[in-house]
This record gives sequence, structure tokens and C-alpha cells, in this order.
Amino acid sequence: MTPTERAKKRFSFTTAIVLAALLLVVLLTCVPYLVSIALAEGPATADASPIFGVTIPAGYKQWELVAPAEEAAPLDELRAVVGNQVAIDAYQAGTLPFPDGTILVKRAWKRKPSPEFASATIPGAATTVQVMVKDSRKYASTGGWGFGRFVNGKPVDEAQHRTCFACHEARAKGHDYVFTRLAP
Repeated sequence: MTPTERAKKRFSFTTAIVLAALLLVVLLTCVPYLVSIALAEGPATADASPIFGVTIPAGYKQWELVAPAEEAAPLDELRAVVGNQVAIDAYQAGTLPFPDGTILVKRAWKRKPSPEFASATIPGAATTVQVMVKDSRKYASTGGWGFGRFVNGKPVDEAQHRTCFACHEARAKGHDYVFTRLAP
């Protein structure tokens, strides 16, 4: 091999190493950014409520109880509202309006008599999971709240979601559009 051929081979090898190192740097720099963008997109829209894009929050069944409720006929439901830590802190501090990041979830079940204790009513079949998410910029037109109503884990139709804010506005505007008070 001539000195010129050796120099060309060395240059080609050096160039390949530099290009590989550059590619590695680009990948290590860009991949975390691209992953963060993908994760920021959130869950699949098929599981999100129409209009608001609200989803059922992961782990909500372990959240702290805000208050239970009983709904009379025709619904005949037992309900429990739970909140994330932001919600619980706001309730305990008496903070109104609720801060952005507050999430409230109402779980509902058909009422049924207890087979073990005749005077008791217990949860029967699950009926709905309803979610309120506070984001004052994203949901500015609906008092800062996004809404989601789910049956069997799937969002109900757009027509039902159009009624959410109107109901909250008519009945709970003075309490930042939230019906539920912290149980003593």
C-alpha cells in the first residue's frame, strides 16, 4: 500500500469515527427532547372526553376522599368525590378559586340494599366516572375547568359534555363551579 493510499484510508476511517461520534451526540441530545414531546401529547384521544380532552387520571382510586353523596331517584346512586393532592390542599386551606392542577373525580354506583345488614345501602354496579380538571388558560371559556364523563372507561358523547359547564355555572358559580364541599 502506498503512502497516499494509507493516508486516504486513515482519513476515511477518521471521518467515519467523527461522523459516528457526531451522530451519537445528535441522538443523545435529540431523543430525550423528542420523547418529552411525545409524552406531553398525553393519552390517546379515543379515551379523552370530547370538547375538553379530559381523561381518567391514573391512580385516582387511591386518592383521598373529599366527600360522599347519595343521589335520589331517578338516578338512585351512591357517589364519592376524590381529589388529587392539589385539590385536597386547596380544600383544607379553603382556597378559592381552586388552583390550576386541581383534579376532582366523582365515582358513582347504583344503590342497593346490603345483604348482610337490612338498613344499609351499599354500592352496586358502577355507573359513571366524572372528572373535573382545573387549567385556567386551557379552559378559560368554561370557568377554568375541563370536564369528562365516562361510562365503562369510555367518554360519553359530545352532547352530554356540552351540558357540564352550564350545570356547574348555574348551581355552583360562587364556589368556583364545584358542587362538592370537603366532608367534616
